[in-house]
Amino acid sequence: MERVRDILTGYTGKRHELVPILQEIQTELGYLPEEALVMIATFTGIPESEAFAIATFYSQFRLTPTGRNRVMVCRGTACHVKGAPQILEEIENYLNIKEGETTPDLEFTLESVACIGCCALAPCIMVNNKDVHGRLTPKRVRGIFSDSKGKEQDTS
Repeated sequence: MERVRDILTGYTGKRHELVPILQEIQTELGYLPEEALVMIATFTGIPESEAFAIATFYSQFRLTPTGRNRVMVCRGTACHVKGAPQILEEIENYLNIKEGETTPDLEFTLESVACIGCCALAPCIMVNNKDVHGRLTPKRVRGIFSDSKGKEQDTS
Protein backbone atom coordinates (compact mmCIF):
# COMPACT_ATOMS: atom_id res chain seq x y z
CA MET A 1 0.00 0.00 0.00
CA GLU A 2 3.07 2.22 0.00
CA ARG A 3 2.48 2.93 -3.71
CA VAL A 4 -1.07 4.03 -2.91
CA ARG A 5 0.21 6.40 -0.21
CA ASP A 6 2.71 7.85 -2.69
CA ILE A 7 -0.06 8.47 -5.23
CA LEU A 8 -2.28 10.15 -2.65
CA THR A 9 0.46 12.69 -1.87
CA GLY A 10 -0.21 14.19 -5.30
CA TYR A 11 -3.78 15.11 -4.32
CA THR A 12 -5.39 17.39 -1.75
CA GLY A 13 -8.05 14.94 -0.54
CA LYS A 14 -11.03 16.71 -2.07
CA ARG A 15 -14.13 14.74 -2.99
CA HIS A 16 -13.92 15.70 -6.68
CA GLU A 17 -10.51 13.97 -6.92
CA LEU A 18 -11.99 10.51 -6.30
CA VAL A 19 -12.19 9.30 -9.92
CA PRO A 20 -8.74 10.59 -10.92
CA ILE A 21 -7.27 8.93 -7.82
CA LEU A 22 -9.00 5.65 -8.66
CA GLN A 23 -7.72 5.87 -12.23
CA GLU A 24 -4.15 6.53 -11.18
CA ILE A 25 -4.10 3.75 -8.60
CA GLN A 26 -5.58 1.27 -11.04
CA THR A 27 -3.02 2.28 -13.67
CA GLU A 28 -0.26 1.67 -11.12
CA LEU A 29 -1.57 -1.57 -9.57
CA GLY A 30 -3.69 -2.99 -12.41
CA TYR A 31 -6.78 -3.08 -10.20
CA LEU A 32 -8.26 -1.47 -7.07
CA PRO A 33 -7.56 -3.56 -3.96
CA GLU A 34 -10.04 -3.28 -1.11
CA GLU A 35 -7.35 -1.81 1.16
CA ALA A 36 -6.69 0.93 -1.38
CA LEU A 37 -10.39 1.84 -1.57
CA VAL A 38 -10.53 2.13 2.23
CA MET A 39 -7.45 4.40 2.19
CA ILE A 40 -8.94 6.53 -0.60
CA ALA A 41 -12.25 6.90 1.26
CA THR A 42 -10.44 8.03 4.39
CA PHE A 43 -8.20 10.40 2.41
CA THR A 44 -11.12 12.05 0.57
CA GLY A 45 -13.47 12.02 3.57
CA ILE A 46 -16.18 10.03 1.84
CA PRO A 47 -17.87 6.91 3.21
CA GLU A 48 -16.21 3.62 2.19
CA SER A 49 -19.52 2.51 0.71
CA GLU A 50 -19.46 5.48 -1.66
CA ALA A 51 -15.89 4.75 -2.78
CA PHE A 52 -16.90 1.14 -3.49
CA ALA A 53 -20.08 2.31 -5.24
CA ILE A 54 -18.10 4.54 -7.62
CA ALA A 55 -15.48 1.83 -8.24
CA THR A 56 -18.16 -0.71 -9.12
CA PHE A 57 -20.36 1.66 -11.12
CA TYR A 58 -17.80 2.46 -13.80
CA SER A 59 -16.77 -0.46 -16.00
CA GLN A 60 -13.24 0.93 -16.33
CA PHE A 61 -12.45 -0.08 -12.76
CA ARG A 62 -11.54 -3.57 -11.59
CA LEU A 63 -11.63 -4.88 -8.04
CA THR A 64 -9.65 -8.02 -8.83
CA PRO A 65 -6.26 -8.46 -10.49
CA THR A 66 -6.21 -9.10 -14.22
CA GLY A 67 -4.16 -11.70 -15.99
CA ARG A 68 -1.00 -10.94 -17.90
CA ASN A 69 -2.94 -11.81 -21.05
CA ARG A 70 -6.30 -10.12 -21.59
CA VAL A 71 -8.46 -12.21 -23.94
CA MET A 72 -11.38 -10.29 -25.44
CA VAL A 73 -14.04 -12.20 -27.32
CA CYS A 74 -15.93 -10.05 -29.81
CA ARG A 75 -19.72 -10.31 -29.33
CA GLY A 76 -20.66 -7.88 -32.11
CA THR A 77 -23.38 -8.83 -34.57
CA ALA A 78 -21.10 -10.36 -37.22
CA CYS A 79 -19.16 -12.36 -34.64
CA HIS A 80 -22.32 -13.42 -32.83
CA VAL A 81 -23.93 -14.68 -36.04
CA LYS A 82 -20.77 -16.55 -37.00
CA GLY A 83 -20.34 -18.35 -33.68
CA ALA A 84 -18.95 -16.07 -30.95
CA PRO A 85 -20.99 -17.84 -28.24
CA GLN A 86 -19.34 -21.14 -29.15
CA ILE A 87 -15.90 -19.49 -29.27
CA LEU A 88 -16.43 -18.00 -25.81
CA GLU A 89 -17.58 -21.37 -24.49
CA GLU A 90 -14.53 -23.11 -25.96
CA ILE A 91 -12.16 -20.58 -24.38
CA GLU A 92 -13.96 -20.90 -21.04
CA ASN A 93 -13.57 -24.67 -21.21
CA TYR A 94 -9.93 -24.54 -22.27
CA LEU A 95 -8.87 -21.99 -19.65
CA ASN A 96 -11.28 -23.39 -17.04
CA ILE A 97 -12.68 -19.94 -16.21
CA LYS A 98 -15.87 -18.06 -17.02
CA GLU A 99 -16.23 -14.71 -18.75
CA GLY A 100 -15.05 -11.96 -16.41
CA GLU A 101 -12.69 -14.26 -14.51
CA THR A 102 -8.92 -14.63 -14.34
CA THR A 103 -7.01 -17.90 -14.20
CA PRO A 104 -5.56 -18.69 -10.76
CA ASP A 105 -2.01 -18.29 -12.12
CA LEU A 106 -2.94 -14.75 -13.32
CA GLU A 107 -1.97 -15.74 -16.86
CA PHE A 108 -5.32 -15.00 -18.59
CA THR A 109 -8.34 -12.78 -18.02
CA LEU A 110 -11.37 -13.56 -20.20
CA GLU A 111 -13.90 -10.92 -21.18
CA SER A 112 -16.31 -10.20 -23.97
CA VAL A 113 -16.53 -6.87 -25.75
CA ALA A 114 -19.20 -5.30 -27.91
CA CYS A 115 -17.00 -5.09 -31.02
CA ILE A 116 -13.30 -5.06 -31.81
CA GLY A 117 -13.78 -3.70 -35.32
CA CYS A 118 -12.71 -6.74 -37.30
CA CYS A 119 -16.10 -7.82 -38.64
CA ALA A 120 -14.63 -9.27 -41.83
CA LEU A 121 -12.69 -11.73 -39.64
CA ALA A 122 -15.73 -12.87 -37.63
CA PRO A 123 -15.74 -14.55 -35.25
CA CYS A 124 -12.61 -13.15 -33.65
CA ILE A 125 -10.78 -12.50 -30.42
CA MET A 126 -8.11 -10.02 -29.42
CA VAL A 127 -5.30 -10.75 -26.97
CA ASN A 128 -3.54 -7.94 -25.11
CA ASN A 129 -5.15 -5.19 -27.22
CA LYS A 130 -2.98 -6.12 -30.20
CA ASP A 131 -3.12 -9.73 -31.42
CA VAL A 132 -6.30 -10.44 -33.42
CA HIS A 133 -7.23 -14.01 -34.22
CA GLY A 134 -10.05 -14.28 -36.74
CA ARG A 135 -12.24 -16.72 -38.61
CA LEU A 136 -12.21 -18.85 -35.51
CA THR A 137 -13.62 -22.28 -34.94
CA PRO A 138 -13.54 -24.15 -31.64
CA LYS A 139 -10.65 -26.25 -32.99
CA ARG A 140 -8.64 -23.13 -33.93
CA VAL A 141 -9.24 -21.71 -30.45
CA ARG A 142 -7.68 -24.80 -28.88
CA GLY A 143 -4.71 -24.37 -31.22
CA ILE A 144 -4.24 -20.69 -30.32
CA PHE A 145 -4.11 -21.41 -26.63
CA SER A 146 -2.18 -24.67 -26.75
CA ASP A 147 0.45 -23.14 -29.08
CA SER A 148 0.76 -19.83 -27.30
CA LYS A 149 0.08 -20.42 -23.62
CA GLY A 150 2.67 -18.22 -22.02
CA LYS A 151 3.85 -16.77 -25.35
CA GLU A 152 1.07 -14.17 -25.50
CA GLN A 153 2.56 -12.43 -22.51
CA ASP A 154 3.04 -8.72 -22.75
CA THR A 155 6.69 -8.36 -21.81
CA SER A 156 6.66 -4.57 -21.61
